[in-house]
Amino acid sequence: MNQISMPSPLEELIEPLRMTNQSTSVFIETLVISGSKIAATDREKEFIIWLAQKDQNVIGRGVVGFNIEEMPWIEDDFPEMKSFMLGCIRGVINKLQWELLNDEPNEQWIKDTFEHFGTMIELFEEKFVNAENYIEWSTPDEGDDHPTIPRGYPKCAEHSVYLSCFGCLICNSNQGMNFK
Repeated sequence: MNQISMPSPLEELIEPLRMTNQSTSVFIETLVISGSKIAATDREKEFIIWLAQKDQNVIGRGVVGFNIEEMPWIEDDFPEMKSFMLGCIRGVINKLQWELLNDEPNEQWIKDTFEHFGTMIELFEEKFVNAENYIEWSTPDEGDDHPTIPRGYPKCAEHSVYLSCFGCLICNSNQGMNFK
């Protein structure tokens, strides 16, 4: 079971989003597909790459949940990135690029789940941003041949989604790979 949760002071406002492994895969895949389609700035691309790294086919099943404050927020562009994430959520609900998926997700589950996630994003406030999360995630390790944020923000030639250091989320899902 994977869980997306809020910072401690906001836990009382909304329940965590809990999902099975299969539901989590659909959640991440649809969000990455939507975000890859609408991302225009480098920072928007970084958010999608961060999400794409929540690839259960590589990381392992049941361990890709996160706290909203762990996302790559920084104070400088918080309102813009919050708006971008809400746009990605609207894209998922509106079935943006669903043709890239192996199976069509249950529309009611998508609507309910992404409305819940959207409320979580809306409730998240700038005062909870810890830019250290972004710095730690985005800073390349010395001599790293596969940096966390791939140079030039490449996309998969077949699926047109941003690649993470693990490759294409959709290709990995289609191949059912699991390195763990």
